[in-house]
Amino acid sequence: MKRVSRDAFGGSICLFTALVLLRCPMLSAEPLPLKRAVALALSHSTTSVSAELEQQRALASYHEARNQYLPTVVVGAGLGASWGFPLSLEGSAPSIFNVNAQSALLNPALRDFVRAAKTEWQASSIQTKDQRNQVIQDTVLNYAELNKWETSLTRLQDEHASALKMEQIVNQRIQEGVDSALMRNKAQLTTARLRLRLAQTQGAIDVLRNRLSHLTGLPASSIATISESIPALPPSKQEENLVTKALQASESIQIAETHVEAASLRARGEHRALLPMVDFATQYAVLSKYNNYSQFYKSFERNNATVGVAIRFPFLNPSQHAHAEAADAEALKARKNADAARNQVSDETLRLQRSVEQLAAAQQVASLEYQIAQSSVQSQQVRLDAGSATIHDLQDARDQANDRYNILQDSNFELERAQIALLRATGDLANWVGVSK
Repeated sequence: MKRVSRDAFGGSICLFTALVLLRCPMLSAEPLPLKRAVALALSHSTTSVSAELEQQRALASYHEARNQYLPTVVVGAGLGASWGFPLSLEGSAPSIFNVNAQSALLNPALRDFVRAAKTEWQASSIQTKDQRNQVIQDTVLNYAELNKWETSLTRLQDEHASALKMEQIVNQRIQEGVDSALMRNKAQLTTARLRLRLAQTQGAIDVLRNRLSHLTGLPASSIATISESIPALPPSKQEENLVTKALQASESIQIAETHVEAASLRARGEHRALLPMVDFATQYAVLSKYNNYSQFYKSFERNNATVGVAIRFPFLNPSQHAHAEAADAEALKARKNADAARNQVSDETLRLQRSVEQLAAAQQVASLEYQIAQSSVQSQQVRLDAGSATIHDLQDARDQANDRYNILQDSNFELERAQIALLRATGDLANWVGVSK
């Protein structure tokens, strides 16, 4: 009896320690609704910030191309001594002060390059939206998976406590000569499996909280999910034409099509670089008296100005011809990439739609199997109370019910994952979460 008391005491110590260690992370956590988690992720995510910076870069590139139509003004001087005829300094006469201004006036190639830059800016805006939806999807998936593990944790803790108690009972039965050592090993195996599952669950919770912490900027220890904050997922039917909807809503297709337009404009601009171009140019200079101008010119005027246009007629430029052909190839490549993107979105959407149907069926099977396992536990409990079943029969039924419960939880999450991906593909994810597009 002394050994039995020591085992019972040791089991109680282990039970208390396990419960305290497993519940400690939950003590400091505060409920975080899904919608708030998504809003925090959108404002904190480095991916969204990078996309916005890329959009700013594309806008600056567009302004750089467009502003070539605005005069570029340079103020300076060309000071220097002259011996003999006053030669030019960097293409201009030596001067005390000069102002030069130049801008594009008529340039067919530049006009297409400006349109291409504007189109690329529009593509970066779509890319920003795509990155935003990616942040929403990542946050929702991590939140849903964390909710799954947190929901399982309490049940696992209760089952682990029951398994520890079962070990104590088996030890007592062995001391009384009712059970064999094999029953102790089976009880210990059940406890070890539950301890492993608890370790896996707690590890998954820690990892997912850390991910959500990176996404939202909240401390990992302060994150706890609320099951009620996750909206009900809409049902998907096989007869629905979600492929067409996905093709219209897909940001990747829109980006690819925009790149096609930009590449086509650049290719046309490279061809138009062989057409005549007209630039506006003006210059004003104050000339000095010590550069021998009066010795070589009959009439010397210190203040001088020139206003006009520079007309260029490209006549022979094999290099530009080759550059234009390369641009044509890039435009054709962009078109093929856009076609590939459409095919990929179509195939992926159809796969997701069929996958949702299959996972829904698998989830229903798992749910029914769990219900049957639960009924078996109740039946064994009734038989145990009536004396027609042993405590090991009840434990076996509980172990089977635990396995079915784990399978059901996994099936539920896999179905949620596929449904969320389908919502992203059809452009309905933001509305489902409740955030503005």
